[in-house]
Amino acid sequence: MKKTLVASALAAVIFVPTASAIEIYKDDKNAVEIGGFIDARVINTQGSTEVVDGASRINFGFTREMTHGWKAYTKLEWGINPFGNTDIVYNSESNFASQSSDFLNNRLGYVGLAHDTYGSITIGKQWGAWYDVVYNTNYGFVWDGNASGTYTYNKADGAVNGTGRGDKTVQYRNAFGDFSFALQAQLKQDEFEVDEVPGASSPILPTASFMNVKAAGVNVQNSVTTVEYNYTYGGAATYNVTDMLTLTAGFNFGEFEATTSAGKRLTETDSIYGVGATWGNWDAEGVYAAFNVNKQEFHDTDNLGRMMPEAWGLESIASYKFDNGIRTFVSYNILEAGDEYEAAYDSVFKRQFAVAGVHYVWDSNTVLYLEGRKDFSDFSGANEEAMAKSEDDGIAIGIRYTL
Repeated sequence: MKKTLVASALAAVIFVPTASAIEIYKDDKNAVEIGGFIDARVINTQGSTEVVDGASRINFGFTREMTHGWKAYTKLEWGINPFGNTDIVYNSESNFASQSSDFLNNRLGYVGLAHDTYGSITIGKQWGAWYDVVYNTNYGFVWDGNASGTYTYNKADGAVNGTGRGDKTVQYRNAFGDFSFALQAQLKQDEFEVDEVPGASSPILPTASFMNVKAAGVNVQNSVTTVEYNYTYGGAATYNVTDMLTLTAGFNFGEFEATTSAGKRLTETDSIYGVGATWGNWDAEGVYAAFNVNKQEFHDTDNLGRMMPEAWGLESIASYKFDNGIRTFVSYNILEAGDEYEAAYDSVFKRQFAVAGVHYVWDSNTVLYLEGRKDFSDFSGANEEAMAKSEDDGIAIGIRYTL
């Protein structure tokens, strides 16, 4: 069965968890909708209890009927921080909350064309094709997504390599019966300088986000490496085996080209590939279960912003929603770097934690929640204290009001 008009037009965002919108205008040609949510929570972690923002956002969608069955559409979304800043770093959205005093922060912005037969094409800042593979475990409100390779560069938004909310991406999507796919190219030109890491046989490239950060206990020289990180490419496929079972698979890759202060050139490939499986529907009553697993190289960083040459990740979640609106869930995530990382930095990197939570879905747009995290991470070796600072046990209670 072909997708409906709305599903086709908004293909690039259909995997955003708990997305909803209110139509505020519609005529024979144009439609306008507004969406988003405000999430306020009290969290206790890293020795502090504070009121913090829970990745609140607001978005506007516009759809226009064109000729010959085509639709034109655009979406604009901003993260908002209505409760002030905090130094607590606890989830994939906290990069904004802890580093910016701005009330608004750009999350999405793209424009596209869609046709029921020919599919859709979108251009701009949008959810990457990789997110199709791993969205199925990204439903916890407080601690989520930190092992799937989505929010790369130490829990940022995945913009640089296109696996999260990718910058400057072109994406094509289509569906044939129960099979759908996405293809993506990220067309950008990035060049930056980073401090060289002494003692490594070849520079282990830090990230653009952390190129100016001198983490406690990390010794660096004054010499620098010039790094070019330009185009990336990705793809994903989804197969609805039954109404209850969905399988996903995909990949994403790019390439670093670097020149050291001594004139040595090197190239490293940023790559990730993986699969996922989902049983049930998160919003429906009954059982929901999902997992995804990935293998990656030069794709993500540790908690000090240093690139991991090789790592693997697993995310899993299981929940049960009762007919009275109460939903319980447990999740388990792990992201572990390989032997090359340990040899380069004299450290172990094993981010590992479990989360349990209770959500009271008062109605489809108002949720009260309680979530707790137990950390099992291992960062033994050099800089262990600094590495472990942003990983800790915690508990949070909050309310999410969705438009």
